[in-house]
Amino acid sequence: MPTYVQHAVLGRIPDVFNAEAIWQAPGLALFSRRPLLRDLLERSPREHRGRAATRCFSHVTLMLPQEDVDDDYHLTRGARARDLAQTLAALHQKDFGDLLGSDQVRYDVSGDASLAPGEIEVKFGHAVYLPAPDEKILYNVSVSRDSAIWHAVCPIYPNQRLALIGGESGEASAVAQGWPFGPDAAVLVLNDGPDAQPVVQMRPKGAFDCRYDPRGGYYTVKSLREPQGGQRLLLKIARAGAAPVMPTAPQGSPAVWQSRAGAIPIDLTAVPAASHKPADRPGESDATYAPVSQQRVSLVALALPRLSRYRDTGAQALELPFDHTLSLSAEAKPAIVLTADANDQLYACTAEGRQRVEAPATFAPLDSRTLRLLPAAPEMADRYRALVCLAQPLSTGVASGARFTFGRNSAMLASLRLLDSPRFLKRGEGASTASADRIGLSRNAFSFEATGKGYTIGRLSPTQALYHLDDKLQFIASIGDAPYLLPHGHHLAAGHYVLRFEA
Repeated sequence: MPTYVQHAVLGRIPDVFNAEAIWQAPGLALFSRRPLLRDLLERSPREHRGRAATRCFSHVTLMLPQEDVDDDYHLTRGARARDLAQTLAALHQKDFGDLLGSDQVRYDVSGDASLAPGEIEVKFGHAVYLPAPDEKILYNVSVSRDSAIWHAVCPIYPNQRLALIGGESGEASAVAQGWPFGPDAAVLVLNDGPDAQPVVQMRPKGAFDCRYDPRGGYYTVKSLREPQGGQRLLLKIARAGAAPVMPTAPQGSPAVWQSRAGAIPIDLTAVPAASHKPADRPGESDATYAPVSQQRVSLVALALPRLSRYRDTGAQALELPFDHTLSLSAEAKPAIVLTADANDQLYACTAEGRQRVEAPATFAPLDSRTLRLLPAAPEMADRYRALVCLAQPLSTGVASGARFTFGRNSAMLASLRLLDSPRFLKRGEGASTASADRIGLSRNAFSFEATGKGYTIGRLSPTQALYHLDDKLQFIASIGDAPYLLPHGHHLAAGHYVLRFEA
């Protein structure tokens, strides 16, 4: 492929801050001396006609031994590094001024701990760009191996045409952490300005599959030189300042997990205000009637609470570990763990590390399944931080014409209450262990009955918050004490659970 980045390491420089020693060696023994910066720029012009250079590169980065840069900062607050950049820019302008046109000469000096004393690493080329002092960032580029932990790679500026991203041992202009494809591979990003979408291409051509995932907002890159199931890299190009902002919700007191001393027991025999049992037909009696129609209730999402509401319980974090099938699991090494902490911050943890996240987001540790993180609707944001849409919903059948209850004391739909265990709730020292369902879910939260038009919902506890969401998980209404008809295919949020009531 074309050489987008010219790269060289200059050695045996007695004083790495001596611009003249870096630019050009004294004397006329041109064939006996090693090439220095001026020679490299002359041998690799930006444009040429035949063998004659017509345009010169004008942006150059220099890496000095980190110890020398640190000493300069300690002793002179970086004055020698600044003088070096200014002097090299002046020499560059003096010797190549006729090949620069309107281009500004810019130098950047930084440190690198991998360089030996007396070594200087130099980079310039089509994909090396240094911003003007007042130039704002247009895009931020980041990479991930699992779509949860993202590592910043480089910014892209409005006037920057190209960026070449690769591994540490490659010739790229920016290094991606955890680069899996070897030194000869690179991602080329082409920027045609703020009014055009950036273009992403892999190099070498034909060796990689690069696809954009609109759900996650990133590119998935896979090597075609490896067998199926090989390494992959996810690349995100985000416009600067375009990150979503979570709504700020007021903090309140816990809805449940209250002291039950002296409390009036809940009437477990309560019945709904209206019965939807079909009327008896001739020859039938109430004793012989039995429902035969089967409908389904599915757990489609888990709601992450605002734990700041429950500080008096000692709850410090709610942790949701998902295995390599993206099923909720408590195995030793989950593929990803989503956490809501006591300060209402959300985190994702994988083998790559731990990182704060915000909704909306999509996590795809595997190619076949994804977890979606949706922001809680403003009407629910005082209690919930976000909704985690399960990769594979869980379902169970319910009989039509009979009324059931849902809650901590109810056996009905118990298989859907995945968090009914203390292992998911982290509490402070001295706090007793308790099921995570103690936060937000009453002993008897609500009753439900399948009918021909939907499900009738009845709130059984005055402290239980119930929310009606439509078939796309958009907020519809809060459910109070009056009987409520939930249409088929719509959702009900109660405690940590978002349940879909299906026909």
